[in-house]
Amino acid sequence: MFPILGLFHSLPSCICTFYAASSSFLPVKRPNSSPASNEGSSNGGSSEPPRKFQRVGKSQRPVAVPSGPATSARTRFIRVHEGWVPLLRVSPAMSQVAIPVRQTMLKVLYTRPKPTLAAEHALKQEEELTYRNTEARFISHPSVGTESEVQAREEARKKIAALCLTTVHLEPYVLSMDQMKQWEPHEEGSPMACDRCNQRFIVKRRENADHCRFHWGRREKRRVYTCCSRTTDEEGCETGPHVFYESDPDILHSRHGFTSSRPKNGDEDSALDIVALDCEMIYSTGGMRVARVSVVDGTGNEVLDKFIRMDDGVEVIDFNTRFSGINEENYSTAVHPLESVRESLDSLINSETIIIGHALENDLKTLRMIHHRCVDTVVLFPHQQGHPYRRALRALAKEFLGQTIQAAGAAGHSSIEDSVATLDLVRWHVINKPRPKPPARYVALA
Repeated sequence: MFPILGLFHSLPSCICTFYAASSSFLPVKRPNSSPASNEGSSNGGSSEPPRKFQRVGKSQRPVAVPSGPATSARTRFIRVHEGWVPLLRVSPAMSQVAIPVRQTMLKVLYTRPKPTLAAEHALKQEEELTYRNTEARFISHPSVGTESEVQAREEARKKIAALCLTTVHLEPYVLSMDQMKQWEPHEEGSPMACDRCNQRFIVKRRENADHCRFHWGRREKRRVYTCCSRTTDEEGCETGPHVFYESDPDILHSRHGFTSSRPKNGDEDSALDIVALDCEMIYSTGGMRVARVSVVDGTGNEVLDKFIRMDDGVEVIDFNTRFSGINEENYSTAVHPLESVRESLDSLINSETIIIGHALENDLKTLRMIHHRCVDTVVLFPHQQGHPYRRALRALAKEFLGQTIQAAGAAGHSSIEDSVATLDLVRWHVINKPRPKPPARYVALA
């Protein structure tokens, strides 16, 4: 190489000048040109084709564009969430993975799950935690835990669901008369004490009722309310009409008479051996009255669910929706008064039927029913501080069944859901706890 360079420098100047002049005719890399310049060159310019590996124009990275119409970035985002999936417009030669494979993977990302699923799930959990406030220590899920723990919970759930309760199972659980007595706890224009703020007021119907400030949550030991964490010295967090609640059987009987469950009618009686029952109540000018009753059989199947119209002369003051789940819309569907609903209950319940419930004395009082064959989860799962304290049904369902109930917040409770929960708690107790000693009257029969 070096001798050739030396030879080149030793040539005469005329030859070098000729060589320099000739070098302007050597082929060079064609510059990028616009369509206008290409059109001009086709008329009189160089017609030399581009080299084999020459890149023409600016290089572009592969991008995903929506397969549907889109006019802006926001429109593309909305379109995608309404069903559009981006279409990959990429040259196969520039992709290391097959385009159909990449397109399929992209479709999966956009169709399952939703990009906002995690955020929505977290918000729902936060809402549930806020509603239950200090009673909720954690939020669990059936899939949380080791494989053995998940499997054990699933087997326990199946075992409870498979247990078909009979009177033989529940006979030792039936409350004695002494136990039932231990748990026993005005008219429009009459003065009463408000069940919410404890002030005296004149009972008026809903459209004319006087209002007060109150807390819908319970007061804890540290003198704060579970609904808003305010202290007892602060103003209530909610406004509503004055209402009253009565538990004296004599007063309740004067408003609507008590009757006993009917006797058994031979072997062809239509009544069930076991039922679980729950009622939802609202405030009226006649005190707290039942507005919905739900009954499930021993296997958890719904056999009765009815809304109840107030008696003639009794007007609604407050639907108590946060706890009852009753509102003006579903109450408008109530056709039958309590007397008619009691007749429907008599077709399912006789004096030998075992009724399961939670704080069952409240349900029997509002139904004006006298019944002596009861199993109450308040007694089966006593409060650690003993009588008269009692544990909430949702706390029992969470601890022993791993279920979250009554989580609808301001939408209220469901009497069907509560009935099934009490039934499952009794099933759990039969499977996992020693049976209580039967009353003396059953020992004599054994």
